[in-house]
Amino acid sequence: MGEMRPIRVLLADDHAVLRAGLRLLINAQPDMETVGEAQDGLETLAQAEALQPDVILLDLSMPRLGGLTILRQLHDCAPEAQVLVLTMHADEAYLREALRQGAAGYVVKAAADQELLSAIRAVARGEIYVHPSMTRALLESLLPRSEPEQRDPWEELSEREQQVIHRVAMGYTNREIAGQLHLSVKTVETYRARAMEKLGLRSRAQLVEYALRRGLLSSE
Repeated sequence: MGEMRPIRVLLADDHAVLRAGLRLLINAQPDMETVGEAQDGLETLAQAEALQPDVILLDLSMPRLGGLTILRQLHDCAPEAQVLVLTMHADEAYLREALRQGAAGYVVKAAADQELLSAIRAVARGEIYVHPSMTRALLESLLPRSEPEQRDPWEELSEREQQVIHRVAMGYTNREIAGQLHLSVKTVETYRARAMEKLGLRSRAQLVEYALRRGLLSSE
């Protein structure tokens, strides 16, 4: 009986040092290999279509195209690939949206090497893998909530405030948003603080939850 083909992995992250470390880790395993790398969203889609990997290790915060948008488009260009999200966002709002958009797994960047390798093997087998520290939060989020619906104050925001809040929820930093909207970082901080106050939000996690309820993370 012949040897099993190694798991073919595409690395999609905008940090070259992290990609280099992941490549060394993966290529040291007898049952997997790195077949390509991408440093932004558009390159990820192009590489996925050209290489048709088994697993795509995807960062959510990518230049040129956000990770959640990439997830939706990967269904068309690499339908057989399993997407394992590797991200710094350790909150269940991002986790739920990533799974809803088709991700097969979700691991935070602080995870140990062996856990990441286990996650790659799991999604390659067709399983769902969720970082252990987030499993409880995910299950709790599925329970019905009895709080009454709050009035949606989104329309009270200015167009700029809406643009800033949308990008914050997508995972972009104040500096990245400033570059995208051609504003100063200070101005972005002002819009962000003013919008958060109008929305009655006190943390980034609350902002992501609000964005999910309103469908802001389902469109660019």
